[in-house]
Amino acid sequence: MKKSFGILVLASSSLAVAGFQTAPSSSASVLSTKRSSLSQLQAVSIPEAPMVQQEKEENPFQIDMAGVKFSGMNGKALKWKDEDFPSASDLRAVIPKDCFVPDTLTSLKYLSVSLVGTALCTAFGFNVLLPLLNPSEMFSNPLLALFGTTVWSAYALVTGTVAMGLWVLAHECGHGAFSKNNDLQDGIGYILHSFFLVPYFSWQRSHAVHHKFTNHMDLGETHVPEPSDGSKEDGSLGQRKVFQSVLGEKKGLQAFGGFQMFLHLILGWPAYLWIGATGGPDRGMTNHYWPNPLTDPKDQKDELFPNKWKEKVWQSDIGVAVMGTAVLAFAAFQGIPTMMALYGLPLIVVNSWLVVYTWLQHTDVDVPHFSKDEHSFVKGALHTIDRPYNKMDPWGAIDFLHHQIGTTHVAHHFASNIPHYKAQTATDAIMDSYPDMYLYDPTPIPEALWRVCKGCTAVEKRGDRWVWQNEDIPK
Repeated sequence: MKKSFGILVLASSSLAVAGFQTAPSSSASVLSTKRSSLSQLQAVSIPEAPMVQQEKEENPFQIDMAGVKFSGMNGKALKWKDEDFPSASDLRAVIPKDCFVPDTLTSLKYLSVSLVGTALCTAFGFNVLLPLLNPSEMFSNPLLALFGTTVWSAYALVTGTVAMGLWVLAHECGHGAFSKNNDLQDGIGYILHSFFLVPYFSWQRSHAVHHKFTNHMDLGETHVPEPSDGSKEDGSLGQRKVFQSVLGEKKGLQAFGGFQMFLHLILGWPAYLWIGATGGPDRGMTNHYWPNPLTDPKDQKDELFPNKWKEKVWQSDIGVAVMGTAVLAFAAFQGIPTMMALYGLPLIVVNSWLVVYTWLQHTDVDVPHFSKDEHSFVKGALHTIDRPYNKMDPWGAIDFLHHQIGTTHVAHHFASNIPHYKAQTATDAIMDSYPDMYLYDPTPIPEALWRVCKGCTAVEKRGDRWVWQNEDIPK
């Protein structure tokens, strides 16, 4: 059974973009042109014999498509056959070898951008906003409370968005993509993860599992969909139907989508850390702060934290405990409202960004999942989706602040030890060599997120893959 749950200163960051992205921006422009050309090529068919062309037009997909909706990828992944997938060695061979070599100095430069940006945001909140709008005092006046809540929410949005860059670099430390100096790498990763109340080694292990079993129905580690036996009365499909029956087809679907967005973006990350929410069923219920599974895994060899990792979980907890104590002490002296304004709310924004990235890079209405017998590492990696985060704002500042984690995620998922500043080169190589096996969805991020919230709730088995069931969604 599925364990269900359903940017400080942009002006300064744009200067940073100019300072750090002169070459990458050119590469990004080339990438945009290539992606546009790829889309055009996909839309042009080469004349074939009439009978062959007619057969392809009748059923270009490998499965029954009833109830399957399309994203901006137009069902591309549902046309692939097993023989279409390259081997891991062939795919790796097209990536320039230099891409796999991190440069410590370059990594530290990008770390300094995220550290300085987050520090400036925090200093602004503490030294400017706090004296003017003390969260512990502003609720005595309704108008002041409304104004103050709006200001502090904007502060959280900006600060959390900037601080997300720290999370991305901490994540690179866990993958071995930050430096060849393992002690330096683990030290930075440990401190940054602890700052976000995340146990470093625990997440290092679970995230490696996520990479190995991407889009795996049984052993996947995050955003594993709920399996359906075809019934639309039970589980999340039944819940969606209840929303629609009570509020009407359109408004009910919107309400259901809003509910799913709240569950995932606000509750999803802590629920994953504490009970393994949205993880695969075969691993049992897990907790990133406790080394033993909360419920027995289907097979002991599939335990999330085996052998040496148990001690590493305890080691990770020390950093979280120190940070948690500091947060509680700050709340005791400054008040819980002030702590939430300066730390808690920005942390929620960081967590929400994390869920958006993880969810959208592996999920859409026409991207399938696979059972144990049909899954492979290459399948999982190539069912990862690159998206246009570089177009979320006019300057590409968000994508820069987040170190292009969402625009080059396919390459990252195939070779996670590629540092982010070399991921564009790897992406170009994969796209040039395997254009038909590269997933890119041009849908704007908010629109794609809303589509996933409404339409990615449960899957049913069709042929050798699991597809999202959306017959109840109006056209």
